[in-house]
Amino acid sequence: MSAAKTKAQTLINENGVVVFSKSYCPYCNASKKLLNELGANFTALELDEIDDGSAIQDALQEITNQRSVPNIFINKQHIGGNSDLQAHKSQLPALLKDAGAL
Repeated sequence: MSAAKTKAQTLINENGVVVFSKSYCPYCNASKKLLNELGANFTALELDEIDDGSAIQDALQEITNQRSVPNIFINKQHIGGNSDLQAHKSQLPALLKDAGAL
C-alpha cells in the first residue's frame, strides 16, 4: 500500500468524520459549513495545502472510485461529496452521533 493510501486510510479509521477538501473549493466549504452548523467534530484535510495532497487524492480514487473533493467519510463509511452530504441532511445528526462526532 502506498504511503498516501496508508495516510488516508489511517485518517478514515481514526476519526469519526473526515473531509478531504481543497481550501478554495466552494463545495468543500459548503460541506464544512454544514458540519460546523450541526456542531460536528471533524477532521478536514486540505489537499491543496499539503505536499502529498495529489497522491492522497489518487489514493482516495483507489479507495472510493471518487477523485473529486470534498470526499467525505462518517464512521469509516464513504458518504461521497457535498451533494451526497446535503442529501443526507436529515440523517446527519444520527450519523454524527454514531460516529462520536457530536
